[in-house]
Order: sequence, then C-alpha cells, then structure tokens
Amino acid sequence: MTHWFHRNPLKATAPVSFNYYGVATTPAAAKVCNDLRLSRTRLLELFTDSSCNPEMMKNATDLYFSLLQGFILSLDDSSQECKLRYIQNFKWTDTLQGQVPSAQQDAVFELVSMGFNVALWYTKYASRLAGKEDITEDEAKDVHRSLKIAAGIFKHLKESHIPKLITPVEKGRDLEARLIDSYIIQCQAEAQEVTIARAIELKHNPGLIAALAYETANFYQKADQTLSSLDPTYAGKWRKYLNLKTCFYMAYAYCYHGQTLLASDKCGEAIRSLQESEKFFAKAEALCKEYGETKGPGTTAKPSGHLFFRKLGSLIKNTLEKCQRENGFIYFQKVPAEAPQLELKANYGLVEPVPFEFPALNAHWTPETLAAFDLTKRPKDDTAKPKPDEEVKPLKEPDIKPQKDSGCQIS
Repeated sequence: MTHWFHRNPLKATAPVSFNYYGVATTPAAAKVCNDLRLSRTRLLELFTDSSCNPEMMKNATDLYFSLLQGFILSLDDSSQECKLRYIQNFKWTDTLQGQVPSAQQDAVFELVSMGFNVALWYTKYASRLAGKEDITEDEAKDVHRSLKIAAGIFKHLKESHIPKLITPVEKGRDLEARLIDSYIIQCQAEAQEVTIARAIELKHNPGLIAALAYETANFYQKADQTLSSLDPTYAGKWRKYLNLKTCFYMAYAYCYHGQTLLASDKCGEAIRSLQESEKFFAKAEALCKEYGETKGPGTTAKPSGHLFFRKLGSLIKNTLEKCQRENGFIYFQKVPAEAPQLELKANYGLVEPVPFEFPALNAHWTPETLAAFDLTKRPKDDTAKPKPDEEVKPLKEPDIKPQKDSGCQIS
C-alpha cells in the first residue's frame, strides 16, 4: 500500500496526581484516586509506545475513562452534576498551536482532551501501518478500521461532550468545530484511500475506482475549506496536504474515468480526460514541493518521492499514450477542448465513522465511595491546581525528530 498521511503532533498534558489528602476520607476513595493516577500515566505512556496496538489502547482507555466518569456522572442517573467535576485543574496543549497550554478546572475538559488524543493515536497507528511496503490484507483492514474508529471518536466528542464544557472553546483550538470537522473528514478520506488501493489491486471496474477517487478528492477539498478561516501560521502546512491530496485524487478520478471512456469507444474524450489527469498530477507535484517548504506543525516529508505518488504518474503517462495510439490507429476521434464533467457517484466503498461511546462507570464507584469525598476539607489555597509556571512537556512520539528550522515534528 505504502500510503503517506500528514499527521499533527499529539497533545501534551501536565501531570495529575489525583492526591486529595483529607478530601478522600476512606481507603476505597483513596484507591479510586490512585487507580486514576496510574491508569492516566499508563495511557499517556502508550501514546508514545511504538509497540502499542489497538487492543492495548482500548483496554487502557476503557480503564481510565471508566474511572474518570466518576468525576462527571451522577450515580443515581439524575441530571444533577457530580460534586467532583470541578475538583481538579487539567492542562492540555494543542495540536496546531504548539506548547501553549489551555487549562480548565473541569473533568469534562479532561475527558474530551484525552479522548481527542486517543483518536489521534488511532490515526497515527494507521499511518505507521499504511507506510509499510509489505502490508498484508489484515493490516490494510486494520488501517481502514483504525481511521473509522478515529473519525467516530472525534464525532462523538463534538456531538455529545464538547457542548457540555462550561468554558467556551477557544477559537482555533483543537476542540473547536472547524478543527474537529476537518479531522473527521480527513479520517474518512484516508480510509477511502485504502478502499481505492484495494479496488485497484483487485482490478475492479475503472468506473467504480474513478467514482471513489472523485468522492475522496471532494472529502479532502471539504476538509481544506473547513480550515480556510484559520490562521495560516498554524493551519498552512495541514492545508497544503489537503490541497495536494485533492489534486492527487482528482488526477486518479480523471485517469480511471479515461479508461472507462476508452472501453466505451470514446477515445477522443478519454484522451481529454487523461490530459486533465496530467494537469491535476502536475498541480499535486507542485503542492508536494510547497508542502515540504511550508513551516508549521505536522509531518516533514517529501511525498512526491513516495511509491504511491510515483505509481500514479506512470499510470497516467502509460494510459494516455495507449489512448493516443488507439486513436491514431482505430478511432480517429477529435479531442474535445473541454474536459469531461465528472458527475461520478460511488455506490460502494464510501466510509462512515464507527460509532463510539465512552465506557460505563467503573464498578469501584459506589454511592459510599462518592460520599467519602468531603469537599469541605479541601485546602483553602487549592493545591489541586497546577503551579502557573508548571511546564507541559511535549510527548516524544515514535520515529519523530524535531525540525530544526521551525520546531515542527515528524509523525
């Protein structure tokens, strides 16, 4: 498969001890706090562990989120807010705006921020797997499923949990609708790339491949338009990626549409379709260079050197030459001045996010455990809050090196 996907850095967070001396008044309450600290630390470790797989990630996330829910959910299923929701201050950085953290004293902020990172991990896992040259069919399915899971997590956060935040989401930050929507659409588009690669490998109908490529290009274009009002300092590199993938899959669509036209004895139109494919491929090639030169958060790479890119260039060239030969020997058709309008609709292979739900409340949370937290005994200076100068260290991601000239990261 050897796909290449742009990835923004993971979010980083300040350590949380969950030590509530005097507040947690029983061993059961103290144990829940200790389990929260250990499971959070473990989950953060897994984000940067290159040996972590989806099963390990699911087990770790289920444990931590089931415990964290005790700070958010009412135990009696009432609409009343849990008394522990605002006991702890949480600090998180942003995928685009570097190491400038946001802080909220709200367990829902922790839930959505950690959930966001879990979704990012699934995209990075998919990216590492998809970049292998000898990827198996099962691994390709893992890539496809991981991207759909990530899209489902982003969608669930946006629809069900981010609206519950007391403090409004800052513009241009990860939890804002524009960014979440772009992440969702990008996941869907990348999953469809896997579908297209599979369809090509199995030599499916060129009409189906052209339609899937066209739909995928439209996904990338939509993701780019969603980011268009963001500061280019932060979103410029990401948008170059979305632009080049739009052009790349438009080139794919016109190339395979040309094959469909040739099979229908419309050789002149096929040549014009292939010429349009060449134009989009040339645009994608230029954008690859611009992407490599653009500073900002995210991957540093030369996509035009990747196998997936070079193969399409050869395919367009060979298909166009074949059409021109056939037209010179058999058809003698005029090549239209205007490129054919692509009105392609894929009936198969379109990707939808996998529905996601946070796990149920951990069994250690009982009415007795919750009652054992005595908030009247909290220290007056509220030591649960991080110190203002507490540093939030970036996560050291596998196979990532800082880019010296801009501080960007490869993922």
